[in-house]
Amino acid sequence: MIAAAQRFCKENVGGVAAFAAFLASAATIAGFLTFEAMGFQPCELCLLDRKPYYVAAPLALLTFVSALRGATKFARLGLALLTLTFAVGAALCVYHAGVEFHWWAGPEACTGGLPHATSSEDFLTRLKKVKPIRCDAPALLVFGLSLAAWGAFICAGLAMLTAWGWRKAGDDERGC
Repeated sequence: MIAAAQRFCKENVGGVAAFAAFLASAATIAGFLTFEAMGFQPCELCLLDRKPYYVAAPLALLTFVSALRGATKFARLGLALLTLTFAVGAALCVYHAGVEFHWWAGPEACTGGLPHATSSEDFLTRLKKVKPIRCDAPALLVFGLSLAAWGAFICAGLAMLTAWGWRKAGDDERGC
């Protein structure tokens, strides 16, 4: 049975890469939801950082099924799109991490203060209503890195994995 699994993996490298991308995307989404359940509220950039995973999870599953059915061209297209999706995700996470480390300014909606009030009553009213989650202050550090920084590493790794799967699937198609 182990030999059959090894042979399957060797013959379906693109499919295995797509399935790994699906599992990683699903686990990352589960992680987001778990942190929210623990009381960590996402900022505007955190919500933006999640979108590539929401795109990648179904795309990776579709790519995996295409590879299993022998639709190599569709599987390669899916892997190329996954690579692009994860590369965009890595860029978004690097931007967010840079905002958190104060390397550059973030969007005013989650790093700026309250708009200028016309009176002290107006200020107090706005203060009660507006409680932005700050994008420039990480809610949690894991081994000294924010979740956005970890997201950059995860997305970059998945981009490399799916690019490798795309290349290997092309080698298989050419008979190399």
